[in-house]
Amino acid sequence: MSNNQSILQDLGLVEELDEQAGETLTGGVEVFTVKNATGYYIPYTVDGTQTNYPNPGDSAIWTAYSGGIIRFDKDGRDGYEDYKTYNLADGKVYEFQDNKSTPGNPYDIDLYSVA
Repeated sequence: MSNNQSILQDLGLVEELDEQAGETLTGGVEVFTVKNATGYYIPYTVDGTQTNYPNPGDSAIWTAYSGGIIRFDKDGRDGYEDYKTYNLADGKVYEFQDNKSTPGNPYDIDLYSVA
């Protein structure tokens, strides 16, 4: 092992570089789970594909080939649309939850990483 590789390994960078190389070799495929822990029907898309699991309590495991970009309406009321977009990470579990930190809007929801 070279001295440079030893230094990188000591810093924990070898594993990160190996993970990035693996993602590049596999075409950037990402797998993650999205759950709905709200009382709202939340239609959303991942890389432009509409979910079949928008109901409260539903969950879906996604395999994303184009970046893992999720887009959803963060306002739970009918007739109100306020879209939010995130780039989801491989191997994570995400959950739609009520966003209680938004003053004046009890219908606000957000997507949180839970595992």
